[in-house]
Amino acid sequence: MIDPLLAAAQAVNLWEATAVVLAVAYLLLAVRQNILCWPAALVSTTIFLFVFASARLYMESGLQLFYMVMAIYGWHQWTRGGAGGAGVRVSVWPVRRHLYVLVCVITASLASGWWLSGWTDAELPYLDSFTTWASLVATFMIARKVLENWLYWFVIDALNIYLYLSRELYLTALLFGAYLVIIVFGYIAWRRDLVRREFAQATA
Repeated sequence: MIDPLLAAAQAVNLWEATAVVLAVAYLLLAVRQNILCWPAALVSTTIFLFVFASARLYMESGLQLFYMVMAIYGWHQWTRGGAGGAGVRVSVWPVRRHLYVLVCVITASLASGWWLSGWTDAELPYLDSFTTWASLVATFMIARKVLENWLYWFVIDALNIYLYLSRELYLTALLFGAYLVIIVFGYIAWRRDLVRREFAQATA
């Protein structure tokens, strides 16, 4: 008879693998600005909600609820947002807005990290908090097609690799390693699209 704990671990690994595949599909589709990235994100984050909770990464688990809402918001923005309801296009944020966001993320991370370290059994509460709050911003940015979201994600995902390895979520860590490569191509593709559109507008 298979040990109940072993059976449970195997089940979690299966769900983790499914979430990883869908998460890769989401990012590859997002790079191509394909609207199907959002359904893939919705299903993937629903699974990750339970995977992270079982690993006691509570901020990461709670973050999945936000991702689920943002998947719906992103779908709406890419199809009906922007000027004339034709869908948002790639844009950039001013430096001042990035500085403001950074201050807010650090402040929120210190506050939630302090709370988690004192009132829960969370692992790596400050790092977990930082990647969570930064991810909130970066997810909103990708839903609005802000180019710099890829730069945010590169830093976030590099930190997440360490976080997941520490909790023995090896498939998820591998996913985020692949993300680092895909992110580079995402930035290049979106940057090319922005430059092409600006050039067309300038020569029209």
